[in-house]
Amino acid sequence: MTQEKGSISIHTENIFPIIKKFLYSDHEIFLRELVSNGVDACQKLKKLAQLGEYAGELGDLKVSVNFDKEAKTITISDNGLGMTSDEIKKYINQIAFSGAAEFVEKYKGTEDGGQQIIGHFGLGFYSAFMVSAQVEIQTLSHKPDSAPARWICDGNTEFEISAGTRTERGTDIILHVAEDSEEFLDQLRLKSILDKYGKFLPVEVFLGEEKINNTNPLWTKNPADLKDEDYIAFYKELYPFNPDPLFWIHLNVDHPFNLTGILYFPQVKNELEPVRDKIQLYSRQVFITDEVKDVVPEFLMLLQGVIDSPDIPLNVSRSYLQADSNVKKINNHITKKVADKLQDLFNQDRKSFEEKWNSIGLFVKYGQISEDKFAERAKGFSLLKNTAGEYFTSEEYAAKVKEKQTDKNEQQVWLYTSDAVKQSFYVEQTEKQGYDVLLLDQIIDSHYLGYLERTLEKTNLKRIDSEVPAKLIDKGEPALDLLTTEQKDALKTVFEGAMEGRKINIQVEPMNAEDLPVLLTEQEFMRRMKDMNMGRGMNMFGDMPEMLNATINANHPLVNKITEAGSEELKKKIARQAIDLALLSQHKLEGKELSAFIARTLELSQTMN
Repeated sequence: MTQEKGSISIHTENIFPIIKKFLYSDHEIFLRELVSNGVDACQKLKKLAQLGEYAGELGDLKVSVNFDKEAKTITISDNGLGMTSDEIKKYINQIAFSGAAEFVEKYKGTEDGGQQIIGHFGLGFYSAFMVSAQVEIQTLSHKPDSAPARWICDGNTEFEISAGTRTERGTDIILHVAEDSEEFLDQLRLKSILDKYGKFLPVEVFLGEEKINNTNPLWTKNPADLKDEDYIAFYKELYPFNPDPLFWIHLNVDHPFNLTGILYFPQVKNELEPVRDKIQLYSRQVFITDEVKDVVPEFLMLLQGVIDSPDIPLNVSRSYLQADSNVKKINNHITKKVADKLQDLFNQDRKSFEEKWNSIGLFVKYGQISEDKFAERAKGFSLLKNTAGEYFTSEEYAAKVKEKQTDKNEQQVWLYTSDAVKQSFYVEQTEKQGYDVLLLDQIIDSHYLGYLERTLEKTNLKRIDSEVPAKLIDKGEPALDLLTTEQKDALKTVFEGAMEGRKINIQVEPMNAEDLPVLLTEQEFMRRMKDMNMGRGMNMFGDMPEMLNATINANHPLVNKITEAGSEELKKKIARQAIDLALLSQHKLEGKELSAFIARTLELSQTMN
């Protein structure tokens, strides 16, 4: 077989319907693209005037959107540089020949290199055919002695160019709206699209007589010229119904990539809520998306605000981000800026930082778990809070615990509570013995515990109702051992017989008489696994077995009544009552068990009086 070379043939009559119907994921994008083109035309003319290549009057550069419901037309007008008939042939008839790309290339040696030009792919104009049965262009070039030109096309590959009727510099794009797109012939519909995509365009945009946009949003200004009230006012402009943010970070980078923006730390609850008010991504003040998971580190997705970068790579429709080294650089830069800001706040006013910790802590802990570089930077400002309301860095807390250790080199055990109210008995008993208790009650803390143990040397964390803390609680003067081995064994048998399906490991030990009759503890590992299993309301591993240990207080008066009870049935009832009291103290008694406990309480109160 002979070797053969050739060129792939692309038939425009086949590709054009694909471009006009499937290039964009959402048909409303047509308005963003056509308004952006109008902004480009104004920006280009302004640039030419700055370079001395246009000597005419600029006037008030603007883009206007108007519609006529009866005529079924939408008209997007600008007073930018306009086009000649030859330029229409070059930029409109040749698909994907971008006038913006050519303009940037021509002027890239100038001060801003034409960077304020929005367009890139040269395909935006064709989004007009997603909603139009016919598209008409009326235009007059800024060039001296130019003649107005008209272009018209009904969505096929055939077009018509003729003399136009426009008398002033600029361009009208007239959309003859298709029957299936008449929803766009509505004031509120058009306004909502312009509010979404054009709220901060750099050239004034009007819908009829109403101005839509803020041409100089806060992120384009010099941070040195701004006050706190400016940042709060802009936050309210973005999220009008939210409470004031905690603080913010103003991003302003020009090397090795261009990036501006403002990120706000909102007030958050002690839970990982679905993200409602997201970070908004712009490219030269054109809204692109609020799905910024590749640009912003995952742990900062709860932040709010704006990021604007012309260097973020977008796909041809500008709807999705593409993998690129710049995205990773921007992601790393944002991580560093956030860490630096938090460290500065901590250093400048620790008390104020501590007051905000309930909200800040959720971001910081998530970042430490998920981002190694952030975790390293966060060591200096990540805080732990104890039940007394005191705050410590992990280094400070390790030193506090070490003070009370007899052997300074032994393994440290940090005690914590995940719910100071539900575990109040254990908290009180632990604090009576002189131990400190950390408060780790945020939804993320079941995962954060593992991070702490991985990164801290010679340190274990145990909840105050786990098996190790129970032993620590009994530290001090030992209780008198009033029962014989045979009596303890008999008590253990009674309690085991009273379980009625509950799997609880029973042991009988002498404790102080004023303590609970039954002390329930749970193996730390299993309890932690269960907490993570149920994290965010998801049961990832199915129902996990409950592995409880019950230490029977051999010296408690209620336990003594068991040994004195006349019948085995009464002994079991009292034993089960003692177990249920312990379960109730840990909020583990519900449903039929709770009903049985109440009924048994009434019965025993009559029997034992």
